[in-house]
Amino acid sequence: MTVLDAPPSDLAPRVASADYEDFAIPLGREEEWRFTPLDAVRPFFAPAPDAGVLTAEPSEHVRVVDAADAPPAGWLPTDRSAAVAWSGATRTVVVDVADEAVVTDPIVVELRGSADVSYGRVQVRVGRHARATVVVVHDTTVDTAGALVTEVADGGDLTVLSVFGGSPTGTHLWHWPARVGRDARILAAQVVIGGRVVRVLPSVSYAGPGGSAELIGAFLADSGQHIEHRILVDHDQPHCSSRVVYKGALAGQTAHTVWVGDVIVRRAAVGIETYELNRNLLLDRGARADSVPNLELETGDVVSAGHASATGTFDEEQLFYLQARGIPANVARQLVVRGFFVDVLARIPEGRWRDHVLQAIADRLHLSGGDE
Repeated sequence: MTVLDAPPSDLAPRVASADYEDFAIPLGREEEWRFTPLDAVRPFFAPAPDAGVLTAEPSEHVRVVDAADAPPAGWLPTDRSAAVAWSGATRTVVVDVADEAVVTDPIVVELRGSADVSYGRVQVRVGRHARATVVVVHDTTVDTAGALVTEVADGGDLTVLSVFGGSPTGTHLWHWPARVGRDARILAAQVVIGGRVVRVLPSVSYAGPGGSAELIGAFLADSGQHIEHRILVDHDQPHCSSRVVYKGALAGQTAHTVWVGDVIVRRAAVGIETYELNRNLLLDRGARADSVPNLELETGDVVSAGHASATGTFDEEQLFYLQARGIPANVARQLVVRGFFVDVLARIPEGRWRDHVLQAIADRLHLSGGDE
């Protein structure tokens, strides 16, 4: 068991351990669980007797191995559900890009669960001065919990797109820790459309100076859906940068989204640049978006540091402007929603997947075909 420094929103240091007994069962009063519907996620606080495992189709850069034979992950779970999944996953999906390699086509990992409740371990590593794009498609037809552990070695360049689409019925609890090497870069894109309860915890740490991390997210919650992102960026190396931009739309009266962004700048992290932004668009009355940006500076020797959060409804002036030019009201709404997401999704360099995500959002909002 390891004791870690706490992020700004926590009241006590965090524990990191693969043994779920090292974590108390959450009661809902803890900062890290206070927004989460515990009744929905409670089954993940103890091992499921018939739990399955998440696997994927092997390819040139993808292999599936026994968990005991997987490369060291360099990460330990930081909550009970993650520890249950980590210790319960008997197989590991490994994505490995060798040093100096440049992979031009996306490496697609389609996860598939073997039981109604399935645990997953996914490890992505890009070697020194290598470059790749990895697309992880989560299985939303079963309930899942797991970790997507990502490492970018010195000078590497990695884009990862993580997609929860499809069925709006499952429960999914995932950690996404990323380690960024010296002068390395990661673009981590999270898209959540499917799932009844989805809780994703992206985190970034740096292994050397000059690292760059960009975290972007797009999420759409409908009635009965709970989508929660808790982000931690830990700057403990000098001259690094981070940028976090997440946007969400809530389209149902009981839709609920949560975004918590924690950025820590340690005393040694001089000369860094960091910014985080969350915006939420309420499409229906009764939808609720909780947004909590946190920034903790232990040094004033930074290039720039800031955060922002905004939640609102449709811009009536935008709708009036479009309708005044002969555009029907439903098409005007479509244009506003697509425009809301486009500036985030445009950061995804893989055009086919970017278009796929935009189309999936349009389909869920019943907006397809409106711009003809």
